[in-house]
Amino acid sequence: MDSRSSDTIAGPRREDVLPDTATAAVKIVIVGGFGVGKTTMVRSVSEIRPLTTEETMTQAGVGVDDNSGVESKTATTVAMDFGRISISEQLVLYLFGTPGQERFWFLWNGLFEGALGAVVLVDTRRLEVSFDVIGRLEERGVPFIVAINTFPDAPRHRLEALRAALDLPDEVPIVDCDARQRASSRDTLMALMRYLHSLAMRRA
Repeated sequence: MDSRSSDTIAGPRREDVLPDTATAAVKIVIVGGFGVGKTTMVRSVSEIRPLTTEETMTQAGVGVDDNSGVESKTATTVAMDFGRISISEQLVLYLFGTPGQERFWFLWNGLFEGALGAVVLVDTRRLEVSFDVIGRLEERGVPFIVAINTFPDAPRHRLEALRAALDLPDEVPIVDCDARQRASSRDTLMALMRYLHSLAMRRA
């Protein structure tokens, strides 16, 4: 039999292998309303090929999903997005992006199991889609930060004005973010880790 058979199973890519130096892993959830950039963020920042469950939008969502402001969107996450990023030689973050449509929110229970914290992505064109998301996190007691994602046609507001509009407690960090850019997405995750560290120090 030809050893070069197409049945040969390829091994993992070098960049997909977890570094030997990694000693700690943290689960982080990226959450937000429909079309706010969760999949984009996971794709931009992940050091491995991200796992996505995007499907083409169909007539099943008509009258059910609110796509106001993102009418041109043709695909949506139906289960989760998954990626990984090394924050240091020892610390690895596992990233889970949630589905945005409310009809898939029942999947959140599993995705939040074991999560240390969350990033709430916000689109200033549609602030109202963030209220329920933030409320669910507060009910669950999941620590989170808010990241204002950059869209070309989105109105610009001061972060403190957005804090007031979203009724965020003073201690919850709010940052600007461009989910398309790896560096910006990484900075957002670092802001979350600093916040989680500060919470842990307060409880110590």
